[in-house]
Amino acid sequence: MFGSRLDLATTYADLLAGEATVRGLIGPREVPRLWERHLLNCALVADLVPEGARVVDVGSGAGLPGLVLALRRPDLHVTLLEPLLRRTTFLELAASRMELDNVTVHRGRAEEVHGQMYFDVVTSRAVAPLDRLGRWSLPLVERGGAMLAMKGSSAPDELAEAERGLRKLGARRFAVHRLGAELLDPPVTVVEARLPA
Repeated sequence: MFGSRLDLATTYADLLAGEATVRGLIGPREVPRLWERHLLNCALVADLVPEGARVVDVGSGAGLPGLVLALRRPDLHVTLLEPLLRRTTFLELAASRMELDNVTVHRGRAEEVHGQMYFDVVTSRAVAPLDRLGRWSLPLVERGGAMLAMKGSSAPDELAEAERGLRKLGARRFAVHRLGAELLDPPVTVVEARLPA
């Protein structure tokens, strides 16, 4: 899945198992399942991102999915948006160690950059319920762009509850994608909310 960049993905996995665990960004119990539960499932999200897109990963944490998207897709420019200093310090270390020149780390909250920064795609993983996530993410989406939120198996129900609020924020097209069923159990579930062009 990572092709010629598998060595970089392995470097990132080592950083997650070491530095990220020591800094409390990844739980020690996650280390044995880093590849299937974190790297591979985040890598699948790249299939939903158009070529050359400007992406922001809201609440990037340890860089999931943002750093994985930047690894798998060097054509993307990925901004990692994260308010906590210990996390941005790790993100800068990881991007530097992997020599990813398509990554920018920005310390701050999504709502602090509303009206200042716009992106083709806004990603997130396990950040907040969909209604709140929409309020943070959709104001960052360029017209014609999309919010892609990695969610659990209850995503269709969550979308049904949040859709009215997402529509008020400008989203018009919605989809729930299940990715990688042939690779992962459970597959990755992504909620897409798209703005009109």
